Amino acid sequence: MWTYHPELLATPVPRYTSYPTAAEFGEDAGPAEMSAAIDRVHGEAELSLYLHIPFCREICWYCGCNTGAANRSARLDAYLARLSEEIELVARRLGGRGRVGRIAFGGGSPNAIAPAAFLRLVAQAKAAFGAVDPVLSVEIDPRGFDSAWAAALGEAAVSRVSLGVQSFDTALQAAIGRVQPHEDIAAAVALLRRAGVGSINFDLMYGLPGQTDRMLLASIDESIAVGADRLAVFGYAHVPHLIPRQRRIDATALPDAEARFAQAALAHDRLTAAGYAAVGFDHFALPGDAIAIAAREGRLRRNFQGFTEDEAEVLIGLGASAISQFPDLLVQNEKNAGRWHMAVSSGRLAAARGVRRSTEDQWRAAAIEELLCQGRADLAGIPGRGAIALQLARFAALKLVRWEGSVLLLAPAALPYARVIASALDRYRGTAATRFSSAV
Repeated sequence: MWTYHPELLATPVPRYTSYPTAAEFGEDAGPAEMSAAIDRVHGEAELSLYLHIPFCREICWYCGCNTGAANRSARLDAYLARLSEEIELVARRLGGRGRVGRIAFGGGSPNAIAPAAFLRLVAQAKAAFGAVDPVLSVEIDPRGFDSAWAAALGEAAVSRVSLGVQSFDTALQAAIGRVQPHEDIAAAVALLRRAGVGSINFDLMYGLPGQTDRMLLASIDESIAVGADRLAVFGYAHVPHLIPRQRRIDATALPDAEARFAQAALAHDRLTAAGYAAVGFDHFALPGDAIAIAAREGRLRRNFQGFTEDEAEVLIGLGASAISQFPDLLVQNEKNAGRWHMAVSSGRLAAARGVRRSTEDQWRAAAIEELLCQGRADLAGIPGRGAIALQLARFAALKLVRWEGSVLLLAPAALPYARVIASALDRYRGTAATRFSSAV
């Protein structure tokens, strides 16, 4: 179904989990701007919370997350105490306005902390923000996941869990510094099912060092057999100039651009043939899963966590490096844990950098999101539509896009080019391509 056009993929582009992207974040958005944005939240606004746990029992070489080793209990305890303070600080600022419908725990690996500590955070967040029955989701590392953690997820009524699998192939696991036996993953899934978790996502990767098509398909087939409800199949982003730990990965063994494209196509074909619905360009879900339903009904959204059925316009991030999203502001907490601690301990919001979103930015953000989620976007309100059409002329000539008046539509074969096409709407993109990963 997909045809490889290398010239269309030559320039690396962002993943567009936000617009403007994090590359545009600067120091002109901080505590004052975040305070003002919180103050503008009206009483009935839908809110989502994201709690960042920046710790892992083991650090994987490929990972670009802001995380550190969970090897000192005092360090974890201090972080959790400060996170508790931040929850209260932000909740007081909100003053009961807004309705929290979702709480997500990410990292790092949230199960690097004790199950009891997780339950305390859930209880506190629900009480502080008046969340009666929120959808709870948690990212899990299968390594070290046990019955005590499963029981905690069951007690908290967690309904969605995402497991970092990446690959079932033992050679690939060794090549990226994430060794986890098949038995650990299968056992984690069994525990999650018994705990009542209804939607389990696997993160898989293609474009890994030494990865063959056979290896990728074997991991996909194993994921299906184990019972994943959702899969996110990401292309490995090798950017050692930004993530020093990636220097441990053998760059000479990485598949080339054409091989990566073929692997993305193989993943799409194998999963859709197995009955999974394609959700956006790199997510897949069983037809009855909430994200597949949202895609069918035109309600799919995209935020910092990827494709989602979460329709909240305001996402508040808590914890070091967590990002918050408001209609007119994107803002990130201090990445440095020490500075984050100091800010919260002094009673200040820990926001450190971000970008204010002009009306035009908001229009472009909506159009990029619609294009990536729905495969179409009305650009009537966006300046420079002629220049955008000119930039997309190569895609139009190949019948990958077409226009119906001011509406830009993607053809089914345009799926692997979606981010490149979306970049034509991005007024910030310049020549700094090394800041981003491969377009596929």
